[in-house]
Amino acid sequence: MAKPPFKRRGRREETRVNERIRVSKVRVVDGTTGDQLGVMQTRAAVQKAKEMGLDLVEVASNANPPVCRICDYGKWKYEQSKLKKDKKKSKQQRTKEVKFRPRIEEHDYTMKLARAESFLDEGNKLHCQLQFRGREMAHPELGMALMKRVIEDLKGMAAVDFQPRQAGRNITMMLSPLPEQQRVRKFSKYKAEDLPEEDDDDEGDDA
Repeated sequence: MAKPPFKRRGRREETRVNERIRVSKVRVVDGTTGDQLGVMQTRAAVQKAKEMGLDLVEVASNANPPVCRICDYGKWKYEQSKLKKDKKKSKQQRTKEVKFRPRIEEHDYTMKLARAESFLDEGNKLHCQLQFRGREMAHPELGMALMKRVIEDLKGMAAVDFQPRQAGRNITMMLSPLPEQQRVRKFSKYKAEDLPEEDDDDEGDDA
């Protein structure tokens, strides 16, 4: 029985730059202004890039002719790497939940906010839920005030996806993390490993 043909593992295709671009003609884009410079002889395009103190970078090899950008190759490579990381991070984003009660003790509130910051700092969305029980339903304004306080205390870490809204015995809202370079933690003295896990808060109803 004949052996199946040996398949070579595909080599990782590297970006072609300057003299490594082998085709005779390329479509050129000015990476600084975004202007289309049209189809040029590759040698002339490389020369033009060098005169500008930049590189000719092939950005769409499958086009006919291939598309090249005049730019700083080092900077372009860094930006492409950052885009890939951001895309990967966005795919991994999850939604975490923190639960509150209207009459929460100050220490418990602080610990829950510290855990919320940890969730956000990991790039997760944050679902906040406040539940009324028994006589607490007589004062829904206390729950709304607490959720507004949460928004204020987390403003250095998150933006509001949807504002607090009440449905029956629950008030919910959703927060999304700010870009990493903009985040400022207010409860940073608490380490993630020292924070209690979120429970289901299954206490009996107030009489």
